[in-house]
Amino acid sequence: MAEGDGVIYNGFKEYVMEGVFNLATGGHTLKISLHTSYTPNIDTHDIWGDTGVSSTEYGTAGGYTAGGATLSGRDVTLDSANDRGKFDATDVTWSSLGPLSPATPGHAILRDDTPTSPADPLICYFELGTHRHQRG
Repeated sequence: MAEGDGVIYNGFKEYVMEGVFNLATGGHTLKISLHTSYTPNIDTHDIWGDTGVSSTEYGTAGGYTAGGATLSGRDVTLDSANDRGKFDATDVTWSSLGPLSPATPGHAILRDDTPTSPADPLICYFELGTHRHQRG
């Protein structure tokens, strides 16, 4: 996968058909979190508590808070011309993350923090790029 690519978890597809999610503004609380040493598995990772998901979250440092950031400014629209739905939210920025402190995050995971059954279902993950810092 290339930097910026995103993949939807298969559990999310099932949960959509079961009516678990409300992604629009005013609906459920959506969180995006950073992860180090995460090995994605779209077939077996369904919820935040799955092995290898929450345990790989970036440590609380450099302006990042455990649990991730809550998405605001969410919008869900239908693009009939291209036969797809579109989800958007206000960009999240962690400007104080230092290189390798505690480690460089390689993935961001989007989840719904509202449902209790299933608890905290995963929506998708994104590949993050690595940034090289040079000293002058």
